[in-house]
Amino acid sequence: QVQLVESGGGLVQAGGSLRLSCAASGRTFSWYAMGWFRQAPGKEREFVATISRNSISTLYADSVRGRFTVSRDNAKNTVYLQMNSLKPEDTADYFCAQRARARDGATAEASEYDYWGQGTQVTVSS
Repeated sequence: QVQLVESGGGLVQAGGSLRLSCAASGRTFSWYAMGWFRQAPGKEREFVATISRNSISTLYADSVRGRFTVSRDNAKNTVYLQMNSLKPEDTADYFCAQRARARDGATAEASEYDYWGQGTQVTVSS
């Protein structure tokens, strides 16, 4: 059974940084692209970043490009989201997700992910 467990969220002032982690278990982590999504109160879930299984390819939402960096450590079965220069509009629950099919590439399409974590809350104060 696949499990994804996020950690690292919290309260931070605008301009600050946080690093989110997502620990995966249940199937061969290095075979699957991973993604980060977020959902703010009263808003729909939106794509944040994704990384291919071998870290060669990454994609970012326009709103976070240049401030957020996605990375992974296949030896530790963990994907990370380094968030710098945080803004109040980054406040949301952040979710990691694992691509449904092995060897498929990085994608921003939420429907292409079939396993999701429980989320970690990020609050950025102004």
